[in-house]
Amino acid sequence: MNLPARLFSFLILFGLLIIAMSAHEFAHGLTAYRLGDPTAKYSGRLTLNPLAHIDIFWTFLLPLFLFLSSGFVFGAAKPVPINYWALKNPKRDIILVGASGPLANFILGGLLAVIIKIIPFPASLLPLIVNLIVINVILGVFNLVPIPPLDGSRILMGLLPEPLALRYARIEPYAFIILIILIWLGALNWIVWPAVGFILRLMGV
Repeated sequence: MNLPARLFSFLILFGLLIIAMSAHEFAHGLTAYRLGDPTAKYSGRLTLNPLAHIDIFWTFLLPLFLFLSSGFVFGAAKPVPINYWALKNPKRDIILVGASGPLANFILGGLLAVIIKIIPFPASLLPLIVNLIVINVILGVFNLVPIPPLDGSRILMGLLPEPLALRYARIEPYAFIILIILIWLGALNWIVWPAVGFILRLMGV
């Protein structure tokens, strides 16, 4: 594939990733807001506008690096700010806030999977929709990995007793290194990809 074609392919996949990430972050902010925390709203993050969720490294540089090195586009948005103590029931609500992002991706992917079975889309458009479904499922599953600041860590911290949750939160500064090591060891391949495949099969994709 020549450079212009690769660039075009990256831009298409990147655009689909942005849609999935915007839905994910909006769900976090909306859930937190309904549970008593207005931080996301006052920070301008209670929106589907992707410009509000962009992080230079996670949203731009990481997807570009992955695409150039492997042909795969994946990244993350800037985490929505959450004030734990502003939530009505912090221990319970942080679980709901954490789960809302992946759930939004699974719902969006599921709806699209149903739609493509009902509506006869042109052959040129169908691969785009399928790719958007796959990206949503990957984003949802990956974020359930219980390593701060991924959503799985919020869910786990809500389930753990307070002293253990506070200790667990201290690993966040080392989260990127931990993730890189896990990816290098292939550990995520044992969890993320089988789960992604299972969910896509359930969706009939």
